[in-house]
Amino acid sequence: MSALERPQPRPGVLSIKAYVPGKSHAPGVAKVHKLSSNETPLGPSPQAVQAYLAEAERLHDYPDGSASALREAIGRAYGLDPDRIVCGAGSDDLLNLIARAYLQDGDEAIHTTHGFLVYPIATLGTGATPVVAPETNYTADVDAILAKVSERTKVVFLANPNNPTGTYIPFDEVKRLHAALPPRVLLVIDAAYAEYVRRNDYESGIDLVATSENVVMCRTFSKIYGLAALRLGWLYGPAHVVDALNRIRGPFNVNAPSIAAGVAAIGDTAHVELSRQHNERWLAWLTEEIGKLGLTVTPSVGNFILIHFPDEKGKTAKDADTLLTSRGVVMRAVGAYHLPDALRMSIGTEEANRLAVATLAALMGKKG
Repeated sequence: MSALERPQPRPGVLSIKAYVPGKSHAPGVAKVHKLSSNETPLGPSPQAVQAYLAEAERLHDYPDGSASALREAIGRAYGLDPDRIVCGAGSDDLLNLIARAYLQDGDEAIHTTHGFLVYPIATLGTGATPVVAPETNYTADVDAILAKVSERTKVVFLANPNNPTGTYIPFDEVKRLHAALPPRVLLVIDAAYAEYVRRNDYESGIDLVATSENVVMCRTFSKIYGLAALRLGWLYGPAHVVDALNRIRGPFNVNAPSIAAGVAAIGDTAHVELSRQHNERWLAWLTEEIGKLGLTVTPSVGNFILIHFPDEKGKTAKDADTLLTSRGVVMRAVGAYHLPDALRMSIGTEEANRLAVATLAALMGKKG
């Protein structure tokens, strides 16, 4: 049988470059510090762990298909109507649901140069075309995004803060972007790292969703809440968008242990604050110490930093990755994000952070 005679995927699918997660191993190293996936070094709330384990005796029961307890807990935490919340198996699940619901062959969806890789993957999977808007200083540029809007544009994906750059745009700029978009275009604000941001001019997008008919905001439990293994996310949107997404999502797309852990995690505000304080301390320290080594660090408001390396023998991003891995420090290569000369480093434990700086100092021939 020839290739043309066998079943063929829809147009766009074979154009997708499959998502490759950050590596998690360092062969031959006794202790590995995984700083490649933006996981919290403090782990999940103990209350979330207990709630998860308590579900073990009920694994034979289907979960609540509407995740009502979780939606209500999110609603209480943020003052939102639970009926305007959709939960999913991570925010990736929700981003793909949005693409399925609002994109088709011939449509276009805009994302920025260094935006999250799931945006073009979700877009291509629907037969639509991803359109890239250039960034300025590794930051989303509202005017550049608007310049890419056409009659075929149906969705704009905006990561704020952005991964892997750690940059953000102020809320006034988000509102300016929204005001200039045609009402038929859905603005998707991906605020996966919102809990870490400590800037007075930042807002996650909740207020804009509450007063608009074409804005949704996605969030995750994978980062500050430490539930990455459970794949849990949520979306807040207009009633008509929520209705559309609920029509196509899987009937049990969030499992029962995840629901229970999510409810407990969002209720443990003390644990969240500890994680926030840890990140604030070490984000500043790493940015300063790595900068002292002669390396450029893009200013970040997330729980990670983007480190740029020179095109110099023995000091390239690839050289750094090799040396770091040999010492048990695993970072994220970001060539797939069009950043071949950089590595992304998650904020880790004190031990991991200090080892990373000492290793980079050795690479650069500095005292660490």
